Amino acid sequence: MDERIITNNELDEDRELNIRPSLLEEYIGQGEVKENISIFIKAAKMREEPLDHVLLYGPPGLGKTTLAYIIANELSSNIKTTSGPSIEKPGDLAAILSTLEPGDVLFIDEIHRIPRFIEEILYSAMEDFTLDIIVGSDSSSRSIKIDLPPFTLVGATTRAGDLTGPLRDRFGIVSKLSFYTEEELTKIVKRTSKVLDCSIDDKAAIELARRSRGTPRIANRLFRRVRDYALVMGSGHIDLKITKIALDRLKVDSLGLDETDYNLLKSIIEKFDGGPVGIEAIASSIGEEQTTIEDVYEPFLLQNGFLKRTNRGRIVTKKAYDHLNIDYQEKNN
Repeated sequence: MDERIITNNELDEDRELNIRPSLLEEYIGQGEVKENISIFIKAAKMREEPLDHVLLYGPPGLGKTTLAYIIANELSSNIKTTSGPSIEKPGDLAAILSTLEPGDVLFIDEIHRIPRFIEEILYSAMEDFTLDIIVGSDSSSRSIKIDLPPFTLVGATTRAGDLTGPLRDRFGIVSKLSFYTEEELTKIVKRTSKVLDCSIDDKAAIELARRSRGTPRIANRLFRRVRDYALVMGSGHIDLKITKIALDRLKVDSLGLDETDYNLLKSIIEKFDGGPVGIEAIASSIGEEQTTIEDVYEPFLLQNGFLKRTNRGRIVTKKAYDHLNIDYQEKNN
């Protein structure tokens, strides 16, 4: 299956650090989260102590990784990065922790995917800055304790509910990132246009923001693709006309829905009479992983009222029927 142009999963080109802000004052959106973290950083500096461990959660593409880098930068600290799936055995975690210097920031993406037996080793590292590991095997095994320098762990997850209570409780700062407003995304698009030295009209920036699913990562990716059309089909300047042509050709509609969203909603309507239907049946009907539907597709559809979750399953709303130009008949449940 081809990668969706509006996927909020990170692609190689999204790792361009030059379009990421490096300071909190440059970071657009997430006002409450940003203000709180700014206070916590200033207080930690005044006490000359490491910042409490930080948990950032929310749908993909909202800026959790960017915020981790900003936290490290604001602390004048180095950042080491890894991800939950890459930590498969205690030695992997020990190798990362043993390279930390005093005051470093350790960023663990997808922290909910750390194996439980490794997670338990992380507890003492977070609480006491010590690493307790067992070396050897069977009768020759022994426990050793390694002192660690004070550090700040920044964990990011799209599935906060999958975190165990003991791990979640060890984060002193827990922040939820929400979808961005159209106004915030417009500012992000304009900032990206300046960073990438490609001019854009105000109306074009608003149109692009409107179709970006409340997600900065998608806004920046769509900007790059519209920039390509503007360069090849025009003068390089992005106006409203070229923006609409590009996004229509990319099959991103006026509200940010694409073919995958249409397939998901139509599958529920046509195969399951609009719902309610379980997530397993939906995943099977469209050939997608259940976790992909829950993490990538559903948040935007739920947020914007195209889909409802009930204790009996997912239901497509009248708003979705209207948007898809499908007749809606009220059900008598």
